[in-house]
Amino acid sequence: MNSYVVIMAGGSGERFWPLSRIQRPKQLLKLTSPNITMLEEAIARVEPLIPIERILIITSEVLRKPIIDALPKLPPNNVIAEPSKRNTAPCLALACSVIDQREGGDALMAVLTADHFIGNASAFRTDVSTALAYAETHDALVTMGIPPTRPETGYGYINVAERIAEGVVSRVAAFKEKPNFETAREYVLSGRYVWNSGMFFWRTNTLRDAMFTLLPDVGKKIEEMATFIAAGDRGSLAATFAEMPDISIDYGIMERAKNVFVVPASFPWDDVGSWDALERMQPLDDNRNVVQGESVVIDTEGSVIVNAHSGSHIVTTIGIEDMVVVITNDATLICPKDRAQDVKKIVTTLKTEGRRDVL
Repeated sequence: MNSYVVIMAGGSGERFWPLSRIQRPKQLLKLTSPNITMLEEAIARVEPLIPIERILIITSEVLRKPIIDALPKLPPNNVIAEPSKRNTAPCLALACSVIDQREGGDALMAVLTADHFIGNASAFRTDVSTALAYAETHDALVTMGIPPTRPETGYGYINVAERIAEGVVSRVAAFKEKPNFETAREYVLSGRYVWNSGMFFWRTNTLRDAMFTLLPDVGKKIEEMATFIAAGDRGSLAATFAEMPDISIDYGIMERAKNVFVVPASFPWDDVGSWDALERMQPLDDNRNVVQGESVVIDTEGSVIVNAHSGSHIVTTIGIEDMVVVITNDATLICPKDRAQDVKKIVTTLKTEGRRDVL
């Protein structure tokens, strides 16, 4: 049975403004590597397992061309634009339709991310292989869980039916929303919880059956969309896609299905959600700063300083602590590091004010 990779890459990465823009979001930035974008990293990690001809990128219409331009080795027809903005369940139904049309039968599907940090590519591939092998031989919806390293309140958690054991596929007891600190601490100490990574593995027929049963407004469209794809009928495909509800795969399927299993990850992981995440994966100077680009920092501690100006421009700081400073050609961001999640509010304000020139 052939295996496919589906990488969801339609997000805007607004918390990385001003470096992240509408046509150059987080997944097209070099945040975790100085040499390649996060999307290129995502492909390079999995390509030794699955050939690039069977790696699909699902994105938005506005990002399709930038992604094709950024990935010259990827077949252009492997970059698939959603006809309209929906959530992850319709997105993965579309991916299933594309695979069904290409294969003419069932296949394995690995749903991976375009914008996460993964610290050990070899261990990652081992875990992906474990998950795919289990999905191939069982009627199972498999997810990847990250053993927690801290009581994190910004991630969802997965309650595993038994105590976590490395390399052992376990049944999922429940999905839990983002907890408060005390609850997160209890989760970590129990040894029965992992972070929800948003990575999934299944046979296409297993996904179809789950959607048909639990989310029929989506599941009943899969075969229909495959027919339109085969006929090249973009108009009918767009109309059908638009009829599907705006619902996530987690809420629509994973939290409700009974045949959900989890593989505990054996690699370092981070979701790279905002500027402060860089300190967990980038080299730090003697004062715990992340410094990128031409800069002079004096009496500066625990800060993220990014100079992405393309001209002759130097960034200097004196006497700041736990701050984020990001400079581009046309915008500057300065905020406390513990407010990095709120950068999205700036983007919202700029949209309201009609400042598309800096978005």
